[in-house]
Amino acid sequence: MGQQEKVATSLAGAVSEGISASLAPVDAELARRYPGDPGTRQPVHTVYVPGDAFTPDTIRTWGDQALAALDEHAPDAATLARVLDIPEALADPVYERVRAKLHSEPVEDLRIDFEDGYGARSDAEEDQAAARAARLVREAYAGGDNAPYMGIRMKCMEANVRDRGIRTTDIFLSGLMEHGGLPEGLVLTLPKVTYAEQVTAFVELLEAFEAARGLPSGRIGFEIQIETSQSILASDGTATVARMIEASKGRATGLHYGTFDYSACVGVSAAYQSSDHPAADHAKAIMQVAAAGTGVRVSDGSTNVLPIGSTEHVHEAWKLHYGLTRRALARAYYQGWDMHPGHLPTRYAAVFTFYREGLEAAAARLKAYVAKIEGDVMDEPATAKALAGYLVRGLDCGAVGTDEVTALTGLTRAELDAFAIPRRSATLTATA
Repeated sequence: MGQQEKVATSLAGAVSEGISASLAPVDAELARRYPGDPGTRQPVHTVYVPGDAFTPDTIRTWGDQALAALDEHAPDAATLARVLDIPEALADPVYERVRAKLHSEPVEDLRIDFEDGYGARSDAEEDQAAARAARLVREAYAGGDNAPYMGIRMKCMEANVRDRGIRTTDIFLSGLMEHGGLPEGLVLTLPKVTYAEQVTAFVELLEAFEAARGLPSGRIGFEIQIETSQSILASDGTATVARMIEASKGRATGLHYGTFDYSACVGVSAAYQSSDHPAADHAKAIMQVAAAGTGVRVSDGSTNVLPIGSTEHVHEAWKLHYGLTRRALARAYYQGWDMHPGHLPTRYAAVFTFYREGLEAAAARLKAYVAKIEGDVMDEPATAKALAGYLVRGLDCGAVGTDEVTALTGLTRAELDAFAIPRRSATLTATA
């Protein structure tokens, strides 16, 4: 090791202790506000079904309709690859995995809609629909026919529909409890949030329900839907969405961008309302920065161009949806909305291509980082986290397989998770 250096210091231990004591409140605040990623699976999409249209076979029906669309408009890998410009080397594995996904898990996240997709009904009718939704969701989980995540979107906290939204939420949650309890994959979506106080009110509602049913405080989380300009920028110039996350008291799980309501709010003409409009990019960038480190995930919106009708029209709609999905993935929006079964083939084609095209490069870089092998890129711990996160997301959605990732990286899933979420799991030390 050579000559031992003489180590000299000038500061007493009390200096370090004093600094630590003065920063203790900051340390606590950082841990509370920015706990990091929760380490749970994030679905690649959310599917919305009106409250009165949801049935026990909705998920299977969506999968079957998506497969039928493939059979009719892209019956083989070469056709789909040609339409979407998927690289030839990826055409077969992507196509095979898309079909397998549509058979085994066509929907990753399902929201039974009691807001825009449901409309105004009589109280008696909505009561019945909410109670029915609760029973069917519990039956789906009991029978293994569920999506990994399921729940409802209730009406918002604005005055004209507030009581109805509160009642529907109560009926749905109470129905779940009556039929066996809250499922692990339960998700609620609070729409058209404009003021942080509306989030506070919804927290109060959930706290009251948990107390009434003897549930642990904080058991029920929810997503915040961003659909108004005021939810991005407050009248005093501050970022309202950041206040909303704080107001959720740790219950917020996601921020979902509402493409069409937000676009209309800022005056975008109907023909130009899209998730790639500059107004949409601005809103989502603010959402992304506000959510970073908090454990709250950001979801992109949807396209309303449906892949139905002639093969020519379906292919054009597929190109649009595929392109928007790939664009969102590149910008780290790993989730979006799908409005029609015909969107599922291109949702999964885009997601699977995204994770498979970078698989070997990401795995090689992570393997080199672990082994401290020098290459043409000097990676840091933050990059190792991003590389592992990329691989984990690919595994979660079925784009890549555990065996192939392990073979390429030499790491188990648990080791990948440790790199991807270092603040939530034991940190691995990169050793040779």
